[in-house]
Amino acid sequence: MSTAPGTVLIVEDEESIADVLAIALRFHGFEVMTAGTVREALELGRHTAVDAALLDVMLPDGDGRALGRELRARRPELALVFVTARDSPAEIVGALGFGDDYITKPFNIDEVIARVTAVLRRTLPADVLPQRPPLRYGDLELDETTYSVRRAGTSVELTPTEYALLRFLVRNAGRIVPKEQLLRHVWQYEHAPDSTVVETYISYLRRKLDALGPPLITTRRGVGYGLA
Repeated sequence: MSTAPGTVLIVEDEESIADVLAIALRFHGFEVMTAGTVREALELGRHTAVDAALLDVMLPDGDGRALGRELRARRPELALVFVTARDSPAEIVGALGFGDDYITKPFNIDEVIARVTAVLRRTLPADVLPQRPPLRYGDLELDETTYSVRRAGTSVELTPTEYALLRFLVRNAGRIVPKEQLLRHVWQYEHAPDSTVVETYISYLRRKLDALGPPLITTRRGVGYGLA
């Protein structure tokens, strides 16, 4: 029996934009719910298991980023994609600090579908996985069953994208991984040479991991990243 590729919650107060997103996502097989306010979104999230949320930042009764944090607190594996007219670097970096992607308006609907699919490919398991031994590198431990991370015995809270990036680096320990390979395997971007998303997420990982021990991630300027 076939199943939908995921359940997406659209939180957008402009009805025409919400309709376009919902129609496109349903056409590609997603289960879709829509909300126009923070209150409606929280109510839907309380009663339905959502795999991804497409969130406008500016909502009539609150901030979409705060909503994203609350939804993520309830469901840690939830993928967050912000869709907003705000396009300043500070806004983007701030949202990516805990979200998984950021799309600016006006957007290309095919790009939205591709990004939602890519995010869910990283965060939504295709099936129930068997118990697997943890990945270890030095004092770092990644549990691939619970998607949890510990360093020096201390839990490290990572977003799904941060986890996917760190896991790929650990699996390739001992070598420098080119930026293009990270974009392809972690973000499923085939051609994005000017993207700064890798640098942004590397900085997030460093901030969280280096607080618990010596610097772990090394940079080979102009090439890529590896583990110290």
